Amino acid sequence: MGQQSLIYSFVARGTMILAEYTEFSGNFTSIASQCLQKLPSSNNRFTYNCDGHTFNYLVESGFTYCVVAVESAGRQIPIAFLERVKDEFSKKYGGGKAATASAKSLNREFGPKLKQQMQYCVDHPEEINKLAKVKAQVSEVKGVLDRGEKIEMLVDKTDNLRSQAQDFRTQGTKVKRKMWVQNMKIKLIVFGIAVALILIMFMSICRGFSCLH
Repeated sequence: MGQQSLIYSFVARGTMILAEYTEFSGNFTSIASQCLQKLPSSNNRFTYNCDGHTFNYLVESGFTYCVVAVESAGRQIPIAFLERVKDEFSKKYGGGKAATASAKSLNREFGPKLKQQMQYCVDHPEEINKLAKVKAQVSEVKGVLDRGEKIEMLVDKTDNLRSQAQDFRTQGTKVKRKMWVQNMKIKLIVFGIAVALILIMFMSICRGFSCLH
């Protein structure tokens, strides 16, 4: 893979290009700039294909990192380049003059850095691929851990529901017992009243205890 696999790169704040580098001429620079104007501002990665080239963008914290590559370069090399450029740019200018720099005013300082990173990524494709695999494995492990946390949350919710169900059953048993006691009290009162009425009627008819003689 030759150096021409990565042919143009820039760093922009919003839609303003602060630093760029290329050793080639062509309409890819204007296409990359036009795509920049239409990019969403949300943090994300974007890749467009045009005329046998890929236009790769990484948007993060208001800054956009771009590299134009030939299609044969694939995806891993351009993405690795963008990540490396983002890290170096953030380390060099984080919270500094990049926030107020004018168009292409960082060319002299950061243009050579873009060249170095392009050369490094092109000259070390095996290392880039290994790093990409490691990152993929880390992401997979993180996904498993996240799923583990979700499973724990589900188990906790299940335990809570089981506890609530047990409390509900206990409370239901207490309510049933209380209602049974109240029901028995009512029955005893009704029985007592009935017995009293029978005694009153008996005594009224028999005038006391004369019916017993």
